[in-house]
Amino acid sequence: MSAGKKGSVIFSGFRALGLYSNHLAHVLRFHKKHREFYVITAVGQCFHTYNVKKLGIVAVSNALPEDISSLAADRMLVYAAYGKLISAFAKNKEVVHTYTGHQADVHLLLPFGDHLISVDKDNVVIIWDVESEDTYLQISYDKASFEVSALMHPSTYLNKILFGSSQGSLQLWNIKSNKLLFTFPGWASAVTVLQQTPAVDVVGVGLASGQIIIHNIRFDETLMKFQQDWGPVTALSFRTDGHPIMASGSPIGHIGLWDLEEKKLVSQMRDAHTTAIAGLTFLQNEPLLITNGADNAIRVWIFDVAGGDGRLLRRRTGHSAPPTKIQHIDQSGLNILSAGQDGTLQSFSTVHERFNRSLGHGTLNKRRAKKKGVTHDTAKLPAITTFASETARQSDWDGIIACHRGFLVTTTWNYQKGSIGAYNLEPERFNKNRSLNVHATAVDITSCGNFAVIALSSGHIDVYNMQSGFHRGHYGKDKAHVGPVRGVSVDALNQMTVSVGADRLLKIWRFKSKELLHTQSLPAAPASSLLHRDSGMLAIALDDFTVHILDMETRRIVRRFSGHRGQINDMTFSPDGRWLITASMDCTIRTWDLPSGSLVDCFLVDAAAVSLSMSPTGNFLASSHVDGLGIYLWSNNTLCSMVSLRPLPADYEPTVIMLPGTCPSKDTEEEEVLDADSSEMLEYVSPAQLDEHLVTLSLLPDSRWKNLLHLDIIKKKNKPKEPPKLPKAAPFFIPTIPGLVPQFALPTTPSENQSKVVNLGVLAQKSTFYLQLENALDNNSYEEPVKLLRELGPSAIDTELRALSPDMGGEIRVMQSFLKMIGSILQSKRDFDLAQAYLALFLKLHLRFIADQPELMEEAESMSAHLEETWMSMQTLLNQNICLLSYIKSALL
Repeated sequence: MSAGKKGSVIFSGFRALGLYSNHLAHVLRFHKKHREFYVITAVGQCFHTYNVKKLGIVAVSNALPEDISSLAADRMLVYAAYGKLISAFAKNKEVVHTYTGHQADVHLLLPFGDHLISVDKDNVVIIWDVESEDTYLQISYDKASFEVSALMHPSTYLNKILFGSSQGSLQLWNIKSNKLLFTFPGWASAVTVLQQTPAVDVVGVGLASGQIIIHNIRFDETLMKFQQDWGPVTALSFRTDGHPIMASGSPIGHIGLWDLEEKKLVSQMRDAHTTAIAGLTFLQNEPLLITNGADNAIRVWIFDVAGGDGRLLRRRTGHSAPPTKIQHIDQSGLNILSAGQDGTLQSFSTVHERFNRSLGHGTLNKRRAKKKGVTHDTAKLPAITTFASETARQSDWDGIIACHRGFLVTTTWNYQKGSIGAYNLEPERFNKNRSLNVHATAVDITSCGNFAVIALSSGHIDVYNMQSGFHRGHYGKDKAHVGPVRGVSVDALNQMTVSVGADRLLKIWRFKSKELLHTQSLPAAPASSLLHRDSGMLAIALDDFTVHILDMETRRIVRRFSGHRGQINDMTFSPDGRWLITASMDCTIRTWDLPSGSLVDCFLVDAAAVSLSMSPTGNFLASSHVDGLGIYLWSNNTLCSMVSLRPLPADYEPTVIMLPGTCPSKDTEEEEVLDADSSEMLEYVSPAQLDEHLVTLSLLPDSRWKNLLHLDIIKKKNKPKEPPKLPKAAPFFIPTIPGLVPQFALPTTPSENQSKVVNLGVLAQKSTFYLQLENALDNNSYEEPVKLLRELGPSAIDTELRALSPDMGGEIRVMQSFLKMIGSILQSKRDFDLAQAYLALFLKLHLRFIADQPELMEEAESMSAHLEETWMSMQTLLNQNICLLSYIKSALL
């Protein structure tokens, strides 16, 4: 299959990291057999199932064609609405039912025994039979008078459903008889939540005005009212473990806890989430509250403290805003450091979520932030734009340094402590003047972990000590560049620092003395740079969408790559330095092969990649994308299968690849394609001769031709010391003909009148090889005798060549035919080693006889001339190659 059809030859989608929840409310299920609670959250086109005990991921559903718009579950199935369709999932994974019939997008779902109730944006309510997928009942409301915004089944009310509307009124329906039983006038505000209380006939109603009504629907009587000051009620839940507590969610992330006996607010859980509370649920008969929100977080709170306040027990949190920069933190490749637009720095594990860590939010005053909290910290720093990390001395001091958007100050971070570090590095030349429009643009840490190099938009480049935070000098007399510095890197041995600036100059400095060693102009302004320390290759992304590769040893541009049609966002090298992988705003991810200087892989993604990082082990490529909260892993196919990397043509059109899901994909079709492609490559057979001008060897084992000249010595060494003794009872063996290919001897039938006189003609019987040489004299084709000789062993070849002599029953013309056979082998330039060995043995056996025969002598002389000509051309080629290799080894390019 062609690369165009498959999308990418090298990379295939593996899984996504850091995705836990979106704006949809979670669903809680209880498994009777496991005696365990499970929480289900929607993430884009699929949903996750976690166990509440450890918040470990249990299952990930198969992806749907569109994003999930509503989620619900009963004892057996999970229902997900997307667009105008509804799918039912079994075992939290596979679609078993699909319900079609809505003419508008579905936004509310409610499982109801053997039926499912769904509501769409056109205000049409459809009741489905779960198993048959048929419509049981359809109710249409007038959108102007009653727009359904919430629905629930009151406990113990048989076949009854309570609908809430955006107009504020409520209706109780019997869906079996399709009758409206009662209409509640409401409270002059839209109903946002309907929730059953632990008491029968009593319902909790959340309103858009922030009011919470506890209403008895049997007597149409309001029992109590509460007012929430944080806006509309987004979720309600009631404790069932003996405490009369109700929890309410708000759009700003606060949770209110209300005492239903004393009818008052008893506690506030402020900033439980940074976005609106999408869903909150108390576990049945347990003091645990589960919450989720659009900030990509699931949290479990435990109420075990006096005063009724909740304490955070477990959580799964990712970035609440898209990542800006990702990078593998250590050589194991198991942890990925990620900076997000939410201002946090987090570490995600590729092994398990329990190894994830959050290093917190950047701040200018760590102590005050810890005392007041992140939300009230006035010295809070904006999002990290770029960072550098080094693990060499991370156990001794900080090993991460980060730049913040629009800020001059760079911050240090400690990965082992999991928090912001001890120093805020700021040059003294600006006297802490915040009005100056100067900010840090690029950073790097030396491989020893002792020094940090910080580049500024003013053109300055400063060096700081990571242990003490002291300033250790700067590059250039005043400034290193005229204009902003776009990239800075230090080589592996702390010998040189290389910087690129908006002044279109690349400068190489001596790291210790800060003197300028080399300056080179670039064809366009650089956007960023990346150094592969092991190979000394510096990749420079330019504003004209090209990438230049500079060799730090020779200080020359050795490769130029063009093809991107948008700004290059990020670059990463493979661990061995052979590949450069680039991501651009044209939504392509391209892989360039440095040795061949060609593009070997290219594929499109739905959203442009913002940052890339190749694992130090080479097994995964990590990417983050525009408007995406997750980190996506792509597996390297070249590690587990044979992949042919052919240069792509200039007019190659890449195909779009879907971003990987949150679990390893098991696409059987793709596996079949890969298997077929790899088997196709394995069936490639090399031709017998690559080119007619090349000399080709036979590839036979050395033992078949090398020992032909020394057979007499070998036979003498292997001569037995004493004759073999016959066994007393010899076993029965079928007689065989001697040779490499075993053949059974045909039985001879003795005639009655057999003569006892020996026939001497039998001793001189012609062999197959002899007969083929005779035939070759007539048709001048020597392929058959050569083929036969290749199959014979050394002893058999020796016997065949001895039999060519007239003394052994041969003829002169057959000996002449043998010499012509050697000449045909030399002329075809195939089996060169065999021709030499056969000719050497022939001359050893019959040299004196050949000298006496003029016909044979003439043939031998022409053979000698042809052999010398072939050997001279071969020797010339060998000498040229040896000379070129010795020059490459000794000369410094």
